[in-house]
Amino acid sequence: MIRRELAMEFSRVTEAAALAGYKWLGRGDKNVADGAAVEAMRHMLNQIRINGEIVIGEGEIDEAPMLYIGEKVGFGGEEVDIAVDPIEGTRMTAMGQANALAVIAVGEKGSFLNAPDMYMEKIVVGPKGKGMLDLNSSLEDNIKRVATAVGKDLSAFTVMILDRPRHKEAIKRMQKLGVRVFAFPDGDVAASILTCMPFSEVDMLYGIGGAPEGVISAAVIRALDGDMQGRLVLRKDAVEATEKVLALSEDEMVRCEKMGVTPGEILKVEDMARSEDIIFAATGITKGDLLEGITSADGIAKTETLLVRGKSRTIRRIQSIHYLDRKDAEIKDLIL
Repeated sequence: MIRRELAMEFSRVTEAAALAGYKWLGRGDKNVADGAAVEAMRHMLNQIRINGEIVIGEGEIDEAPMLYIGEKVGFGGEEVDIAVDPIEGTRMTAMGQANALAVIAVGEKGSFLNAPDMYMEKIVVGPKGKGMLDLNSSLEDNIKRVATAVGKDLSAFTVMILDRPRHKEAIKRMQKLGVRVFAFPDGDVAASILTCMPFSEVDMLYGIGGAPEGVISAAVIRALDGDMQGRLVLRKDAVEATEKVLALSEDEMVRCEKMGVTPGEILKVEDMARSEDIIFAATGITKGDLLEGITSADGIAKTETLLVRGKSRTIRRIQSIHYLDRKDAEIKDLIL
């Protein structure tokens, strides 16, 4: 069992990453923003008494200098697996748009599905829709079953979906069914969580997004007693099959074989997040539907963090005031 006092430590990790990303808000360079958040997150993880391993991260060791898959973090303690997204919504941060977050999920060893950085088709619902999902059925059938389970007419049922060309037909089909469709630009972890939050009007998330984000979503959705199914999708089956896309799809297939996963195979929430004993933290960078964004003036910043402890199903919202010149020297360089 993960020690409960670690929850606050991991909230400090996402706060630091969010503050580092915020420094580059609206400056048009998503890579610089992401790099700063990665460095801040890694520094903070190495201050925690854990034996941690990054299982969902910035890529493999030859692709990412920090927070790569397999990297060890912490300075000794209980063994944990860690899934990170230092900025979920790098483009939103670079462009000053809503719903950018810094995200981390931590679980016992073996808690998370190991999957390549590829596409995943996902469908997510809250606790009232649990047990109603089946990706082998049509989208329409899934919506009707969940709407019945939550006690809503289709006209009052709300689905969130990434605003992408690949979802054009799905959006048309849902609108024809009579449900409300909210298309959002980026950030499907936040949208997934909204299906499980009290007082949220979001009933379902559907669409094809990133597999790493799918695994992170599964961790917090299981902790919140929601439900989710996913299946890995080769790039050529999600976007226009150009020469480059076909080559990338071949590489994805090789990686799937190495990791022991199969594209197209239905993954239940328990397959992606194998334990409820997780800690999830997300800090808002820009204001969004889930969290407030950072506000900063005169060297003082305010953050809001969502902290979920799966074992007790405790949800906390933490508002923090940061005197930036009091931070560790390594963090100060990244946020000032």
